[in-house]
Amino acid sequence: MAWGDQQQRTEPPTPRRIQEARRKGQVARSNELTGALLLLALVLLFFLLRDHFVLAMERLVVEVVRAAGTFQVNDQNVGRLAVATAVFLARTVGPVFAVALAVVLLVNLAQVGFLFAPSVLQPKLERISIVNGLQRIFSVRGLVELVKALFKVGVIGGFLAWMIHARLPELVVLVEATPGAAFYLVGNVALTVLAAAGAVYLLLAGADYLYQRYTYQQQLMMTRTELKEELRHTEGDPLVKSWLRRKQRQISLNRIRQEVPRATVVVTNPAHVAVALRYEEGKTSAPVVTAKGANYLAELIRELAAAHNVPIVENPPVARALYRSVEVGQEIPVPLYQAVAEILALVYRLKRRTAAGRG
Repeated sequence: MAWGDQQQRTEPPTPRRIQEARRKGQVARSNELTGALLLLALVLLFFLLRDHFVLAMERLVVEVVRAAGTFQVNDQNVGRLAVATAVFLARTVGPVFAVALAVVLLVNLAQVGFLFAPSVLQPKLERISIVNGLQRIFSVRGLVELVKALFKVGVIGGFLAWMIHARLPELVVLVEATPGAAFYLVGNVALTVLAAAGAVYLLLAGADYLYQRYTYQQQLMMTRTELKEELRHTEGDPLVKSWLRRKQRQISLNRIRQEVPRATVVVTNPAHVAVALRYEEGKTSAPVVTAKGANYLAELIRELAAAHNVPIVENPPVARALYRSVEVGQEIPVPLYQAVAEILALVYRLKRRTAAGRG
């Protein structure tokens, strides 16, 4: 294999590589998705509590107007004002902050799970380097982020402008409305516009999330050299062993699906073991085991053989002997020649009878 081929990142990342990336804070996460869901959550909050917010704002305006001409600056009045302001903020801004914090935590937890990466908090000189900053800005990723930002602003800004223009006639009556009615009307229009904009934003954020997952996967791809080196150093790692077992099962399933339809015969136990044999006269000196499996793999082999008209012969002793002593891709051993020859002879006789019956 050429050296250039080895440097191509064609191998999916191992569990250890993914785990190391997470330790460094490298995860697939979309800030746009967090922002979109936060906007929609706040719109829903204001919709459910709009009467509460309108009443609080109306009371505030009334109190300010009432006290405008009589308020005297002294310790007692300033204290009352501070308490009233704190109560107002707790009743109006408090729920907003609580919901915002909950949504941000839940969305990030759903995207990346629980993650604590102290290395991200460590100060690094390259983060404040002007050269590195310019390289990030003018890199391919930086240009992609710039295009995304401009597209997002253009689409959402244009949609907001269109929505506000469509609702302008409803705002003409504000000049004659009471403070409560004015707050209610403005809030209703604002919530409608923001809900529509949030829906558009969520669509863009969904596309961004898929893009972030794709780029994250591409960044973690490995060359074959890196994969071999990592597997050599982490042979005892449980995560790597589990990953290798999954890969081996996948390879085994792919081989079974590929080889069984081309087999000459399938020998079964009959239920627990199945072995596929292929014999091509003049091309192989002895029958070759092309696939084998136990339990659910044996059932899969039988199903594939039946679907592709491959003969199935029940012979428990031969099936067990082939399964135990012959690896996939190997020719059968000499002690099994006679038993397998009898099975092949039976298969050929059946084929000749079938062909004669059709003729």
